[in-house]
Amino acid sequence: MANPKRANSATRAATGSGPSRGKGKRKRNPWLRALMWTMISLLGLGLIGVGGIAYAYVTIQVPDENAEFLTNTTSVYYADGKQKIGSFQVQNRQSIAYDQMPQYVKDAIVAGENKDFWTDPGISPTGLLRASLGLIGIAPPDATATGGGSTITQQYIKVMYLTQEKTFTRKAKEILLAAKIGNELSKEDILGRYLNTVYFGRGAYGIQAAAQAYFKKNASKLDLGESVALAAIVNLPGRLDPATGDNAAADLLERYQYILNNMLTMGKISQSQHDAIYYTLPKFPEIQAGSQFGGTKGYLLKMVEKEMLAKGFTDDQITGGGLKIVTTFDAKAQDAMTASVEKGIKWVAAGTGVKASSLHPGMASIDNATGGVLAIYGGADYVKNNRNWATTTTRTGSTFKPYTLVAALRDGWTLSDTVSGNTLRLPGSTKPITNAGGANYGRVNLLTATTKSINTAFVDLATKLTSGYESILQAANDAGVPTAEGWDAVPTATLGVPEVSPLYQAAGYSTFANEGVRRAPHVVAKVIDLQGRTLFEADTSGTQAIEADIARDVTYALEHVAQDGTGSRAAALGYPVGGKTGTVYYTVNGKPITPAIWFVGFTKQITTAINFVRGDSGTESLGAKIYGSKWPAMTWLDYMQKAMDGKPKVDFADPSGRVSTQKPTPANTSTSANTPTAPPTTPTPTVPTPPTTPTAPTTPPPTTPTPPKPPTTPTPTAGGAGGKTDPGASGG
Repeated sequence: MANPKRANSATRAATGSGPSRGKGKRKRNPWLRALMWTMISLLGLGLIGVGGIAYAYVTIQVPDENAEFLTNTTSVYYADGKQKIGSFQVQNRQSIAYDQMPQYVKDAIVAGENKDFWTDPGISPTGLLRASLGLIGIAPPDATATGGGSTITQQYIKVMYLTQEKTFTRKAKEILLAAKIGNELSKEDILGRYLNTVYFGRGAYGIQAAAQAYFKKNASKLDLGESVALAAIVNLPGRLDPATGDNAAADLLERYQYILNNMLTMGKISQSQHDAIYYTLPKFPEIQAGSQFGGTKGYLLKMVEKEMLAKGFTDDQITGGGLKIVTTFDAKAQDAMTASVEKGIKWVAAGTGVKASSLHPGMASIDNATGGVLAIYGGADYVKNNRNWATTTTRTGSTFKPYTLVAALRDGWTLSDTVSGNTLRLPGSTKPITNAGGANYGRVNLLTATTKSINTAFVDLATKLTSGYESILQAANDAGVPTAEGWDAVPTATLGVPEVSPLYQAAGYSTFANEGVRRAPHVVAKVIDLQGRTLFEADTSGTQAIEADIARDVTYALEHVAQDGTGSRAAALGYPVGGKTGTVYYTVNGKPITPAIWFVGFTKQITTAINFVRGDSGTESLGAKIYGSKWPAMTWLDYMQKAMDGKPKVDFADPSGRVSTQKPTPANTSTSANTPTAPPTTPTPTVPTPPTTPTAPTTPPPTTPTPPKPPTTPTPTAGGAGGKTDPGASGG
């Protein structure tokens, strides 16, 4: 038998060995050699790549969260804490706990966006391939596609930490972060965070805002169909919102059915549940058009925002802190006030011939027990005119007289003491101070002067105050009225040249109803954070700012005004009530101007002030022979009848022993607030021309005024009063 080795050797020798052997090897294996080195190189690169990816995974830092997704919508509520007024927001988003999210929502989102969510590592290889092809234009987007390139974890990463740009760099970072966060957080945590941040359209971020935007309910109340619809919409909100048209509704139905099919396959719903809603989308409530600041609510929200800032809350807290702000506004009172003012506008327009659109009533109502603002009317539509006429100051007319009464009672006067009710001239004045129609009353006591709103009596009283004219302004400050335009220490300040807003005039009179206890008007009752902790609660204790006996005497006088004086329309309320009328009246170049008419009135429980002004500046004349005793009083009554409905009748405290305790005799109350009647027959008053621009003091009146002592008896024949002593008001 031949030796195989020898045979092989012989064969090699016969075919040639030596040099020819090496040359033959090169010819036989060139590609094998190249392939070998290629594989070695690729393996090396692969190892480097894996090492690089591992290094990137270990070293990548989770970036700061996108600022807007750290915010939550702050909600503002009426006083009941349940009925919502509106909200403040960077985004319309309000986080809720995972256990408050319906299981239907969780299952539908997973079925629609990421069926393998509960088992994947945060990324999907097949999804990544689709996304990569999409980045180079091979896979165009499809509104009803069965899936995108991103898992729920990646989608959360994209909106919370990254930008929306479509680049390989951003995608690589997204993948690494998704893997890292997917390894650090539980699936429940990731899904909950996703559902609190993802955009659903209609300005709504997160499932809670989406439930309210589409179905006007909290997320916890969503049913199966609603949950599936929202899970479908989140895929492409701009194209799948059914409100955008029939095509959108058809596309939404296709996506909706896709999710239902997946939920059935995954065992999340039964066949009967699937079939019951498969062919029909849930009913979407009609979208309410317009800004949330539209209508009267805008004035309320802006007052809340301003007060929150004043209390030390920051803009970030207000617009993105997820706070619950409970206001003092009463929903029923607010609706009642709006309806009453709308009536009042019609009455004034019909009675004067001016355009209703030129009228700007301001109205405010305060809860005497707390200082909380129950209702305000700042205008018809905040979006169209953001000037709040309830907080805009204007001359007050005779509604300022009660503060003079406070100053006099502090000065030692009583309601039984008398002053002159006749025409008079102030020292240095060329024009007399007169009463309505030029009437003279002779000597009258302070109770009568208040009841009949006698101008000359109050100016005479002011000149006799040993505490000086500043004491009138101080009394108003003490009642809670802040210094504004026209607050000059002159005798005719008593006739209403000082400017006050309806809100603060209501606050001032509320102090009388409270027997001298001043409570600051406020609109924020309580502020609660996302964790349910109370951050702020209004102090309603009040301060004894006016002596109790003096406040009771002023209230007693104002009861007479409302029962048998210029404000007798208020008596129809059927409750113990006090009040005061005011008519701002002066002449310019001989032309009579009535730029404002007022009524301020109160029961033991509620104080309400209203004025009517005209024109963009609020200084145009309302017309001739128009008085606060008519349309303002009628509007006040119409509102108060609804605001006081069901409340007990509570008497005011008796006046001090310095006056009679006999209550005023009610006047004829047959006149209904709903039926306009002719104005009083009192002739138009004549008063001096006012300054064109009153000058307000730069600082509030001093606590202890030290004016030059006024004359004890005015000199009727003296010269002109001067510009700043302009009476500025009739008797009301």
